[in-house]
Amino acid sequence: MKIFPAIDIKDKKCVRLTKGDFENKTVYETSPVDQAGKFKDHGFKNLHIVDLDGALTGKTVNLDIIKEIVSKYDLKIEIGGGVRNIESINQYIEAGAEKVILGSGAIKNKEFLKEACKKFKNKIALGLDAKNGNLSISGWKENLSIKTKDYLKEVNDFGVSRIIFTDINRDGMKSGPNYEETVEIAKISNCPIVISGGVSSIKDIKRAKDLNNKKIEGIIVGKAIYDGDIKLDELTKEIDA
Repeated sequence: MKIFPAIDIKDKKCVRLTKGDFENKTVYETSPVDQAGKFKDHGFKNLHIVDLDGALTGKTVNLDIIKEIVSKYDLKIEIGGGVRNIESINQYIEAGAEKVILGSGAIKNKEFLKEACKKFKNKIALGLDAKNGNLSISGWKENLSIKTKDYLKEVNDFGVSRIIFTDINRDGMKSGPNYEETVEIAKISNCPIVISGGVSSIKDIKRAKDLNNKKIEGIIVGKAIYDGDIKLDELTKEIDA
């Protein structure tokens, strides 16, 4: 089970949102670069980064921060937030990101997802953010009447290398991930799944591992780290890769 500590960037700072609500955010003192260094020092190998400014604007607003993190630390980074064109993907790949997460742009335009997967083999991750079974886009401000499973079936053969499945109702709530829905998505998907949203304690990590589902590749941990509910030393013990 890969563990992805999360860094969400807004106005050059680390923040955490509750259910994706930009009006309900917590700002932390540590800079994104320093926080990445802290994760590296504790032995983490993977890092999940979301450019929240990018999610709102559709541009690679914090590319400079990503470049600095990649240049300073040997971490496998997946980065998303506002990636709406091939140029943005290329910028992140050239900056050294292991995977680029496509969300709104891919859901609005399946041909964009197909082109990206073809051009950047094994580099494209797909962010499926769902509320009550339906997809949400544009920084979770727009809820669609598209079932997550139906959309996945349509794009399953495009060559996506990873899916990050987030239950928006759980995100930032520390109420535990939606394991059941994640398992259902894993049954359909042709690629590995990363669990996202709701992690509250080490028990949640252990439960994810106990699923013993080869399709479920990892889990993202955010707010519980920043609020001190999960200690990094404790979390490091759960790292498999």
